[in-house]
Amino acid sequence: MPEPTEPNDRPEAPISGTPLFAANEKIAKINVAEEIKNSFLDYSMSVIISRALPDVRDGLKPSQRRILYAMHELGLYPPRKHMKCAKICGDTSGNYHPHGEAVIYPTLVHMAQPWAMRERLVDPQGNFGSVEGDPPAAMRYTEARVTPLGGTLMQDMDKDTVDFVPNYDERLTEPVVFPAAFPNLLVNGGTGIAVGMATNMPPHNLGEVIDGICAQIDRPEITLKELMQHVKGPDFPTGCMVCGMEGVKQYFATGRGSVKVRGKVGLEELKGGREQIIITEIPFNVNRAVLVERIADLVNEKIITDITAVRDESDENTRVVIEIKRDAVPKVVINNLYQHTALETSFAVNAWPSTMAGPRRSGSKS
Repeated sequence: MPEPTEPNDRPEAPISGTPLFAANEKIAKINVAEEIKNSFLDYSMSVIISRALPDVRDGLKPSQRRILYAMHELGLYPPRKHMKCAKICGDTSGNYHPHGEAVIYPTLVHMAQPWAMRERLVDPQGNFGSVEGDPPAAMRYTEARVTPLGGTLMQDMDKDTVDFVPNYDERLTEPVVFPAAFPNLLVNGGTGIAVGMATNMPPHNLGEVIDGICAQIDRPEITLKELMQHVKGPDFPTGCMVCGMEGVKQYFATGRGSVKVRGKVGLEELKGGREQIIITEIPFNVNRAVLVERIADLVNEKIITDITAVRDESDENTRVVIEIKRDAVPKVVINNLYQHTALETSFAVNAWPSTMAGPRRSGSKS
């Protein structure tokens, strides 16, 4: 019976007789902690630059930029008719973004949803979901093209304004960044979670942002107070009201802050002197169906006792009807809704876009 080997003994060769290492192969000892550190840093930079965070220059993540560039290559601009989304996603996947169409399509859909984008970059045709969280139709049933504003992101791209790099298999080239004739990051905002950092930019009004930029060009030494005369604060696509300016001033000055937002609520008078509460706007990123369900749960749990019925009468515009008892005080009911539901929520601003992808070409336009 052979003697057992020590745990740290390494055999000269495996049982098959094949050498463990090739002839003249050099084996270098490494510090495992240092190797993990360097590998994780490479991974982190890849996630930050190439996936999770929007670029400050055009406000787009790489996946969004590649979809729009694939549409640009297909010539999908008005007045040309819409093209099937399956074709757009297939071209994006095959030429620029080496991932399946199933993960590309949700990004395309997001850029076409009016409740998700302050100024849409994609013009949709077909079922692209709803603010209640309903999913879009399959990509074989929907069509899309670039909006005129989305086209301005790629304006003058053929005039050597930005650098182009090889695509993933080096058959084609793609732009590092778009020329971006308008400040998309400020207008549409952006969100993303990377490694060690995240961003959550609110959307702003296009006209206000342009006015603010023009004011700063005219007077580079403009103060924050003067700039806020042009850019009043965030402008969410679902409407809603901003409560107080402290959070706005804070994120304007530091890049971080919390903005409290409320849905827009009104009263309608019925026959017999009764009143009902009407919700016509909801906070950004709030699911309307979940909000209505939450109000119904509060009534069933007898947390709010003055509500007799809740109906969602929304079409393209939000209209949630809340019937209340004859002797109820509407302001008390509304305050309870703000307290117990997402009708009042906070938007935590974290202005941290990616700026690490390198500068534009020296002769490029701003």
